Amino acid sequence: MKIGLTGGIGSGKSTVANFLREAGAAVIDTDAIARQLSGPGGAAMPAIATEFGPAMLTTEGALNRVAMRDLAFSDPSAKQRLEAVLHPLIGAQTLAESAAAEQTGARLIIFDVPLLVESGRWRHRVARVLVVDCTEQTQLDRVAARPGWTLAAAAAVLAAQASRAQRRASADALIYNEGLSLGALKAQVLHLADRWHPAK
Repeated sequence: MKIGLTGGIGSGKSTVANFLREAGAAVIDTDAIARQLSGPGGAAMPAIATEFGPAMLTTEGALNRVAMRDLAFSDPSAKQRLEAVLHPLIGAQTLAESAAAEQTGARLIIFDVPLLVESGRWRHRVARVLVVDCTEQTQLDRVAARPGWTLAAAAAVLAAQASRAQRRASADALIYNEGLSLGALKAQVLHLADRWHPAK
């Protein structure tokens, strides 16, 4: 079974993905694919350098994410231009990893897609959508506590993503990750994994 996993920034989606991986699911992380493509020597870097110039590259030849984030908030077209470079490559790599997971016999494949709701392309590709949710204040607090982030930057990202209501409306299953211990969160994740792929 193919599951789409999504949640707003700071919702705990990555933690849920890790628990699903521990439960034996094949997890395809589109954010990780994007980071690989835009890292030093990444397949997207020549096109990114051509599109944005050397100022948007680190000394190692990777995408300067802080500079790109700042540019995208001041120039909305920058985000669209970056996505035009990355999305076809991410799509191709996602398909390749999905096919490889099927060939190895994986019966539960998780597509970890932060912008699943925003893209509008995923609903027909997966059997279920799992949304990780929490209050916006909790999202802000979690993200602002990350290295290199400010409360203003966290709020700007939050404003650019789908609303909680939009994500919740897309959900076949929802985990409300508010005030949960890691143990309680893991128990919910394992319960869902067992429903979707019983051990027997």
